[in-house]
Amino acid sequence: MKEGSYQLGLSDLLDQDISSYEYFYSLPAKTQQKIVARDIRSFEEMQDYVRHLEEDT
Repeated sequence: MKEGSYQLGLSDLLDQDISSYEYFYSLPAKTQQKIVARDIRSFEEMQDYVRHLEEDT
């Protein structure tokens, strides 16, 4: 990681980005648990991961 850069964790993302918060809490609890275990760091990453989960179902 570059000096002075900061990466958000999932809890930071949900606290600071209303779109991520609303999207996360609209998902089923089981999907939320998988996202927490993966520690998603961006809204786009969360959407991609959920899309991947849905494709595997």
